[in-house]
Amino acid sequence: MPAQNSRDPLAGEFLRYLAVERNASPRTLKAYREALAAFRVQNKTPWKKCTADDFRDYLFALMKREQARSYIRLQFSALRTFYGFLVARKRLRRDPVRELQLPKIEKKLPLVLTKQQIEELLAAPLRVAKNRAAPVWMPLRDVAIMELFYSSGLRLSELADLDVADVDLYTESVRVFGKGRKERICPVGFPALEAISRYRAAANVHSGPLFINKLRKRMSTRSIWLVLKRYLRHTSIPISISPHKLRHSFATHMLDRGADLRSVQALLGHASLSTTQIYTHVTVERLKKAYADAHPRA
Repeated sequence: MPAQNSRDPLAGEFLRYLAVERNASPRTLKAYREALAAFRVQNKTPWKKCTADDFRDYLFALMKREQARSYIRLQFSALRTFYGFLVARKRLRRDPVRELQLPKIEKKLPLVLTKQQIEELLAAPLRVAKNRAAPVWMPLRDVAIMELFYSSGLRLSELADLDVADVDLYTESVRVFGKGRKERICPVGFPALEAISRYRAAANVHSGPLFINKLRKRMSTRSIWLVLKRYLRHTSIPISISPHKLRHSFATHMLDRGADLRSVQALLGHASLSTTQIYTHVTVERLKKAYADAHPRA
């Protein structure tokens, strides 16, 4: 990164601003760095001399390559934030990216597991024979991971970052640092707390990272993802699922049972209510399907 910053000092300064002042995650920094570099590959005009037409050409090039709308919007989100920084900090008078109309993103409803599928998945670690080389406590750890995912609706990165001290058995809650390092407290259900306690006792985990690998180091997000993939093969669930699908299922099942939208927004750590509202569409679709399946005159 230092070499790239010396070639492009404005981009380097912007990324430092994101890291230090905006407390951006490594993932966000990587995405924004790559977005600026991708534009630079196509257009070498100095940043302060770029016009709206430069960005229109780039937009058309991305669309011509049939890039997903979500990818295009991510690229331009980075460029917009960058130009917002140039206007605020570098006395740029006009933001050329603001003049563009971006393609609307396709609204896909989140895929949600049924309660029966969740039960089957959560039971899998104790049913499946463990790898011989794996510690005896590993199935208990895997149960605790999946129970906590579904119980609290955490993001994958949030769960991987948890320390033992973040779980409070007395208040039945977990302290989480979400996007932008925003702290929130999430309630944890009794089955998840029980699973965590059983795993910790068996693995002798009393401080430091909550979820550890066989080398007793913190599990990576990739390792946690692979845990889920491994047990999925031993269920009747016909679709490929990610840890985020457990978060989708948590939110939808909460709304199904009458939770209000604001509470679910707070539990998920969404900055905007509109992000949470996608789950109300899922719930409405499920109600319509239940009506169509059950009502004699549907």
